[in-house]
Amino acid sequence: MLTNIIYFAVFIILVFVLSIAVKAITRGVEAKQTIKEEKNMESYKEETQIENKEIVSQIKELKVLHDKGVISESEFQKAKEKILN
Repeated sequence: MLTNIIYFAVFIILVFVLSIAVKAITRGVEAKQTIKEEKNMESYKEETQIENKEIVSQIKELKVLHDKGVISESEFQKAKEKILN
């Protein structure tokens, strides 16, 4: 009878330890996934910023050409729309 009680107590302790281990593993996996998503967002933001800087640079170049009279107003507008789309 005493051995059965001891086995039962050991079983309960084992189940408790396993549940804690599963929770810890789950938190670790979630944390890793969150970090990966954050890195992807940072990468996307950097790419978007680079693209935006290139667009601004191209429009500034067009404006300079327009101000110098190299291209007309309609050509400037068409080129700007093409860049923005």
